[in-house]
Amino acid sequence: MSKSAGPILAVGGITILNQTILHGKPLDWRVPVATGFAAGAFALLEKPLPTLTIGAAWIALLAVLLTRIDGKTPSPTETLLAYWNKGR
Repeated sequence: MSKSAGPILAVGGITILNQTILHGKPLDWRVPVATGFAAGAFALLEKPLPTLTIGAAWIALLAVLLTRIDGKTPSPTETLLAYWNKGR
């Protein structure tokens, strides 16, 4: 497995977890399909441009953790902070 596949698959998993499981929205099947295509594309691009591709995969993971995918659904970090503050 390529070094960029892990972060890309985590991007898709975190997106599905945040939208579907934590916020009760129906599963958007475009997310797993796009995640599969992105993992394949990053694996292919990793051969000629390994440093750039792996770096872009980690930046994508950081971006999905900090930004809202849907304007109405909080980001995963916002959701985690809300649960953290609720317990105190």
